[in-house]
Amino acid sequence: MSASELIAQPAAHARSGRAWRPFALTAPALILLVAVIGYPLLTIVLRSLSEPEWGLQNYVWFFGAPVNLTVLQRTFVISAWVTLVCVIAAYPYAYLMTAVGPRVRLVLVLCVLIPFWVSGVVRTLSWVILLQDSGVINSLLRSVGFGAVKLIRTQTGVVIGMAQVLLPFMILPLYSVMQGIDLRLMRAAQSLGARPSRAFFTVYLPLSLPGVYAGAVIVFILSLGFYITPALLGGPRSTMLSTLVQTQVLSLLQWGRGGAMGVVLLVTTFVLLALAAPVMRSRHREAGRR
Repeated sequence: MSASELIAQPAAHARSGRAWRPFALTAPALILLVAVIGYPLLTIVLRSLSEPEWGLQNYVWFFGAPVNLTVLQRTFVISAWVTLVCVIAAYPYAYLMTAVGPRVRLVLVLCVLIPFWVSGVVRTLSWVILLQDSGVINSLLRSVGFGAVKLIRTQTGVVIGMAQVLLPFMILPLYSVMQGIDLRLMRAAQSLGARPSRAFFTVYLPLSLPGVYAGAVIVFILSLGFYITPALLGGPRSTMLSTLVQTQVLSLLQWGRGGAMGVVLLVTTFVLLALAAPVMRSRHREAGRR
């Protein structure tokens, strides 16, 4: 063996050791994820196939019952409406956070973080008080001459309550992207003759789309599994799939059917995300080129 080969061997071992260091550092987190998420998920899948006996009877039951498909469709529709409401409400708020001074920005950030310190059940119960027929909102509508609006036990009330709970998850990704956008680009576009609205839609909005996509994905996925808010604010016509899963598992002790519902929801979500991923990547590349 030549001297160069003897020198190269320790260098190769050192490089291979450095290559394994990232995996060694992430191993505890991966083990925790497998234990906390992977094992329960595997258990649900196995129960959906094995209870009351091995086979696909639980999935046949799910797709054979029209009410299940209706509730599945409603779950995605409500989640889409919640995502849209969050985008509309969070975008100007996140933009304001980047345009104000440090002190006002601190107050705005605190307003976003404070809901995390309050229980979701408490916030939902407060919406029950606000949205009920004799609640604060309808009282204000009557005082200004409008009639009462049915909000409690409706899909509209569910969307309002879920959007309020999930709004911080849309604001924070938007703000993280917007704070990296140089506002001088807007002034440069205006100096070249563009109106403020045109400068915003052609310069600022495309650069902020990665934050919109990231927040929308987070809000949409979290909306699919909501249980407490739809149960307290909704009615029979606003039932989401999580409510049916709870009924099958805790009330009827049908773990197989409940597991099948969860698996169908999970697989459908992955399929939709896989279909949307290429569009999001292309939009992100276009924003980067701009």
